Amino acid sequence: MTEKVEIKIQDATFEAPVVVGSENERAIDIGNLRAKTGFVTIDPAFMNTASTKSAITFLDGEQGILRYRGYPIEQLAEHCEFVEVAYLLIFGELPNEKELLRWRTLLTRHSLIHEDMKHFFDGFPSTAHPMAVLSAMVCSLSTYYPEEVDLSNKEQLEITYARLISKIRTIAAFAYKKSIGQPFVYPRNDLKYCANFLNMMFSVPAEPYTVDPETEKVMNLLLILHADHEQNCSTSTVRLVGSSRANIFASMAGGILALWGPLHGGANQEVIEMLEAIQKDGGDVKKYVELAKDKKSNFRLMGFGHRVYKNFDPRAKIIKAAADKVLSKLGIEDPLLGIAKQLEEAALQDPYFVERKLYPNVDFYSGIIYRALGFPTNMFTVLFALGRLPGWVSHWKEMMEDPTTKIGRPRQIYTGAPARDFVPLAKRA
Repeated sequence: MTEKVEIKIQDATFEAPVVVGSENERAIDIGNLRAKTGFVTIDPAFMNTASTKSAITFLDGEQGILRYRGYPIEQLAEHCEFVEVAYLLIFGELPNEKELLRWRTLLTRHSLIHEDMKHFFDGFPSTAHPMAVLSAMVCSLSTYYPEEVDLSNKEQLEITYARLISKIRTIAAFAYKKSIGQPFVYPRNDLKYCANFLNMMFSVPAEPYTVDPETEKVMNLLLILHADHEQNCSTSTVRLVGSSRANIFASMAGGILALWGPLHGGANQEVIEMLEAIQKDGGDVKKYVELAKDKKSNFRLMGFGHRVYKNFDPRAKIIKAAADKVLSKLGIEDPLLGIAKQLEEAALQDPYFVERKLYPNVDFYSGIIYRALGFPTNMFTVLFALGRLPGWVSHWKEMMEDPTTKIGRPRQIYTGAPARDFVPLAKRA
């Protein structure tokens, strides 16, 4: 028997079924509330609203748990490469050897962008933020691949997914090269996904370039940790745009734009800029810790705490170990790292942060690693988008395959002026 909850409104009683997830998450289905009672619920920022049912990612913020398709993030980060995780998210299972070979082949064959698209970069100023370029270029892919997405054509869909995931790294690297006035570096079929991206980013025609294996490994790790994170702002945007049956390229461009914000994917860039500001002011970490605790101060400690995690971000544990290892191997003595470690120590010991569970999150450490690898600050959010794209694709796919999907259309509570008569211009005070 289906469990139900009674909601009493004035003299009426509304019975709402309880939906139970595979991890015993419980939700009250109010889909018929307005039709039965005339009422709607209001939930600013959707803090208590589940917008969909999904089988992709499980997140428990209280326990600090993150799983992709049931697999703990810790295991995937240790044993997988990014392309395997991308396949897992999109198709639901880890690939066998034959499936992985086909998937890698598709990613390799679809890495080039149309030659005409190279001219689009000439239309952007060299100061253009790479996220603006990335979103525009991804959306423009729809003009080169305008064929309708036939959900029954599994083979064509697989090519479309591979095309997106492969070309986005080429677009990102080209955007970077444009910003620094260097020639574009074409993808190479002999390199794996992350090595190919690093080569396009940092090699130049004038001299040989070899991808450092440790750098390639940590790049895989960073992309895996960012690959999906349940119904966040950008993923919800992809679903909302896609619910109108907008094409997949437009839906992904919407996700990129949502990710751009400093409260979402731009947070790792904000972390580095904060550390730079502290360094410029003499590196007095204690001063800024006190400012962060002062309610009258406008200073905000970036990279600490999380909207969902009320415990330590499990991704942060993994990435912290990677940061220590890669910085040690590269022999980098970054003054910002010293400031970051002091901030981390303060947050883990100061009662103010401990009581509020304001632990360092994934953004705090990822920016430090990206900086160490040579990425400019304005590319950090682009790297986040590269990692998150398979998650967006998997959610778009899941939504399109769900026969109950409807166009997203939130309600509102109107707080404007009541009905009033028009006043001619000459009679207006």
